[in-house]
Parts: sequence; structure tokens; C-alpha cells
Amino acid sequence: MVFKYIDILGESTKSFDDAVQNAITETALTVKDIRTAEVIKLNVIVSDDKIVEYQAYMRVAFKVKRKD
Repeated sequence: MVFKYIDILGESTKSFDDAVQNAITETALTVKDIRTAEVIKLNVIVSDDKIVEYQAYMRVAFKVKRKD
């Protein structure tokens, strides 16, 4: 079995959990058979001393399928 890794960045105005879920949901629209997702880094965007955006930088692994 062979796996490929890609790096993605999820964003949310609600929470880190939501940023992670948004990243997986959007990635799954074009990448099939996602197996793992490793959260590498968490960031927040701040404006006027308030958090306005949560970001989750992730590495996602998916199974590579053979051509028939």
C-alpha cells in the first residue's frame, strides 16, 4: 500500500475544531480515501485584541490507487 501526503490549511471564525473539520470536509471533495490528518500547527488571526479567525495547518494522508 502507498500513501501520499498533502498539506492543507483549514479556517474558521468559530473554533480550532471547526477549522480542522472544514479542512477535511473541503479536501474530501477532491481527495478520496483520506486515512489520517495530523495537526501540525494552530494559529489565530487577531484584530482589535480579539480572535477573528482560527487556523489549523494539517498534513493529510490518503491512499494512492493504482491505474487499472
